Amino acid sequence: MPKRILQGIVVSDSADLTVSVRVDRRVKHPIYGKFIRQSKKYAAHDPSNQFKKGDMVQIRECRPVSKTKRWEVLVDGE
Repeated sequence: MPKRILQGIVVSDSADLTVSVRVDRRVKHPIYGKFIRQSKKYAAHDPSNQFKKGDMVQIRECRPVSKTKRWEVLVDGE
């Protein structure tokens, strides 16, 4: 089964080896038909501490790294 890859913006890089990534998506309201922006934050593993607040990154599902981290940041070479 392929692993999901999401794209988002780093909103926090204060923790060591971890970044918080906000992923936005647009969904259509089931009754009114208007498009709504929804966002969700994911804790992602950043082994080299290279990503800073405001960076656009891609994250991929991985094995659990800690209690809340189940995503890893993709580096361009991967």
